[in-house]
Amino acid sequence: MDDKHEKSPQARGAKGGAARAVKLTHEEKALIAKKGAAARWNSITTKSKENNALVTARRGNPITPGQGTLDLQIQKQIEIDGVGMGVLSDGTAFLTGRGLARLCGISNPRIVEMGQDWDKSPAPAMTAGIHKILAERGLAIDTPYIEVKQRTGVFYAYPDIVCLAVLEYYAFDAPNRSDQAQKNFRLLAGKALHDFIYTQVGYDPDDFIPHHWQQFHDRVSLTYNSVPKGYFIVFKEIADMIVTLGQAGLQIDSSFVPDGSVGNIWAAHWRDNDFDSRFSARMKWEHNYPDYFPQAKSNPQPAWCYPEAALPEFRRWMRESYVGGGKFSAYISNKIRQKELPASFAQLVITAYNLGD
Repeated sequence: MDDKHEKSPQARGAKGGAARAVKLTHEEKALIAKKGAAARWNSITTKSKENNALVTARRGNPITPGQGTLDLQIQKQIEIDGVGMGVLSDGTAFLTGRGLARLCGISNPRIVEMGQDWDKSPAPAMTAGIHKILAERGLAIDTPYIEVKQRTGVFYAYPDIVCLAVLEYYAFDAPNRSDQAQKNFRLLAGKALHDFIYTQVGYDPDDFIPHHWQQFHDRVSLTYNSVPKGYFIVFKEIADMIVTLGQAGLQIDSSFVPDGSVGNIWAAHWRDNDFDSRFSARMKWEHNYPDYFPQAKSNPQPAWCYPEAALPEFRRWMRESYVGGGKFSAYISNKIRQKELPASFAQLVITAYNLGD
């Protein structure tokens, strides 16, 4: 069969395109690539504008209007081939500085310099080029990274929108263009980087549970149907306290386990008042922490459960002695001294429980 009948219009067009490409100068090829990049950007910038680019974190209302909200946290994180990536607690997809540098085929100090030069006027060529790319997409970014305050120090997360701008700069605009940046930009332009990060870390925005609430949920699920009938446990009885503080903005995680403090002091109160004789004997049950909790190393842990007849006494003691008597404030202060909780916890607790009156 004749060749011209075998070739589809699409195939003949592709062949013609390849022939034209051979005749293009380097500058003309770069211009075409830039136009393609602009088209790909539309898919992410349009979506970003709808979501205000970096959306506000989903949290409970602050206790007082002047207090503000706590910092974002890392929801999920992973490293693939030296490229660190993850998702923040507000759904922002990010790369680490080293991961972004690796993706662009440049050294990490260049990314550090970008952050240091971000507000300089006039800005150095690299930073000015990235500002220009973002401005062309209608994006104004105060800083190229988001500071995530952790107990080990400050972590810098570079949002996917900034990462794409840096990648585009090194693919097309930098004096020393990077072949690696061009290759990765073609693969990850538009929403591809955003979706790639979500997929790699296993993040589903439609099934979102903030990390600190997930930890609380996991603890609750491990106690479901595990307590002997007719008995109560401290953790379930103080769940309203944990929820109240979580809604106020406290980070509910493995470092904040107030049921241990409550349980120890309540157990002493029980012994001192010989409540075994008054309510019937308490008993041991197997308590487990979620596998990822540091405390899980000693699972299962024998813990006390108490006869339900003692519930009114426990609730009175909790209200009047543990909280009202200052024992809860002492627990928080001790955790802050041990640097297991940030100092801001103290004011949140005082405000949530009106302890300053």
